[in-house]
Amino acid sequence: MSGYREVRGMRTGAVLWRVTAGPGHRVLPDGAVDLLWWRERLVVAGPDTRAVVVDTAPGEEIAGLRLPPGAAAELLGRPASELTDVRTDLAELVGARAADPGRGASRPGELLERAYAALWRRADPDPAALRLAAALDRSLTVGTPVGRVAARTGLPLRTLHRVSTRAFGYGPKTLTRIRRFQLALDRARRGEPLAEVAVSVGYADQAHLTREVTRLAGLPPRRLLGG
Repeated sequence: MSGYREVRGMRTGAVLWRVTAGPGHRVLPDGAVDLLWWRERLVVAGPDTRAVVVDTAPGEEIAGLRLPPGAAAELLGRPASELTDVRTDLAELVGARAADPGRGASRPGELLERAYAALWRRADPDPAALRLAAALDRSLTVGTPVGRVAARTGLPLRTLHRVSTRAFGYGPKTLTRIRRFQLALDRARRGEPLAEVAVSVGYADQAHLTREVTRLAGLPPRRLLGG
């Protein structure tokens, strides 16, 4: 992503972003739910379990608003697990009227902010649910055993899995797996050798890293980073 900035004034951690795509634009799993303005439509992109290749035109711009961790279930009225690997019009989820950001928005970012604010007002999300999702988001870091996360949050393991699935679309093990994958790619993009990346983020070796990146991204690391 490029050109991202946090949405201010709502105290919710939403982030605006935009990307200039090309043919065969590859979207990698990152554990997030995004509201997109794409081809004159408001679209919800659920949390992915694998890479999605989008048929975009050369130089086509996509603008998005990344929802705060765990907020999708509250704002859209359904668990994030129902949105996993799904792209759908916002109106299909909340109705045409609720998905209408109103008039006056001239830029995609402004339009997305208005749509987001309208969702927030309509849903009136439960602050306790958002606090729990935020605490879980902070605790589910790479390398932290799920049992320790349960102890930190005071949740039994089965409840932890249920809360994680509702808030993020995945169980805690899958979410930390995807976060480790993203951390590895970030370090590799900065020039760290793949063998060192593998060790530093907790893979058994470079071959393990290669297998995991290939499963999640659809390409081995060198081809993915080269592209």
